[in-house]
Amino acid sequence: MPNPQRITERLFQSPSKYIQGPAALHNAPKYLSALGRSPLLAVDNIVYDIAGKALIETLQQADFKVTRGVFAGEASGEEIDRLTSIGRENSCDFVIGLGGGKTIDTAKGVADLLGVQVAILPTTASTDAPCSALSVIYQPTGEFERYSFYDKNPNFVLVDTSVIVKAPPRFLAAGIGDAVATNCEARQCRNSLNFGGALPTEVSVAIGQKCEEILFKYGKQAYEANKAQAVTPAFEAVVEANTLLSGLGFESGGLAAAHAVHNGFTAIHGVHHLMHGEKVAFGTIVQLVLDGESTSEIDRYIELMLSVDLPVTFELLGIPKVTSEDLRKVAELACAPGETIWNMERVITPEIVVSALKGADAAGRDYIARTGWSKSK
Repeated sequence: MPNPQRITERLFQSPSKYIQGPAALHNAPKYLSALGRSPLLAVDNIVYDIAGKALIETLQQADFKVTRGVFAGEASGEEIDRLTSIGRENSCDFVIGLGGGKTIDTAKGVADLLGVQVAILPTTASTDAPCSALSVIYQPTGEFERYSFYDKNPNFVLVDTSVIVKAPPRFLAAGIGDAVATNCEARQCRNSLNFGGALPTEVSVAIGQKCEEILFKYGKQAYEANKAQAVTPAFEAVVEANTLLSGLGFESGGLAAAHAVHNGFTAIHGVHHLMHGEKVAFGTIVQLVLDGESTSEIDRYIELMLSVDLPVTFELLGIPKVTSEDLRKVAELACAPGETIWNMERVITPEIVVSALKGADAAGRDYIARTGWSKSK
């Protein structure tokens, strides 16, 4: 049952400040000075070369003492503990997470253990992790383990679109795949408790709807602008939808089947190469199948996903010969106790989810056959 305690309060939560624009990193000292003077910077080696060096120089010029914590690649409990030790040893008074979703989730976990504030500086628009008060924690081997919840959202989220646009377009597309689930899942969660432990507010419903509107209006255009490394109004709008609107929408609106299916897919090693949003995109089709949506409505989402090269079939996921046994593993993990799929109002069993997985693949294949879509288009 989505709301066993019969909670009637409604709740909305968000980061204290969200700043987006092509000069966000350059102006970082102005915003971050309110948090402290000795940050722990969580950043992997790739992002360090892209944006980390410049950020450290900018902060040092403003008299910040920066301790670099090299993120090893997996948002695991072990990694959070390791970076927390570095922060303690260097008396860091706040944490900066610079990078993608797993770096960001790790930085939030480190700040929580240190008891300090956190600033999130995403370098891609590939997930809605930056604004939320939770982390997705994985085992060191990559399998989904749990959600970790915090008392408050990040203090600052700074999104530099001149950095975001230099990331491969696949990252923006993955963000679209993550964000397109927001409204679909929130529609199923009106009577369920959100991540703040209360019912969704009307503003969270409106945010989910606006997020979807932007994606359908500008998603393809933004994807092409990203290919040209052009920061256009469409690109800015989709970055905001992927990062802010989706982040606020999922956290205060709720998650359902799409993200549970993503978590289920961690049971299949053949999809570990895929990004979070690429798996969520397919999970959204599964969600629509479970919702009993019409062919024309499912077609609308598949068209958007294919326009930005998101996977809509088992073959495009890279598992063309996936077995019923493997799908059963996905379904059982998606239906684990406490999973978000239980926010659905309808009856859910692993058998029903296996059928929905097969139905989603069939819908994708049918659309491709009817329209003649091909990757080369």
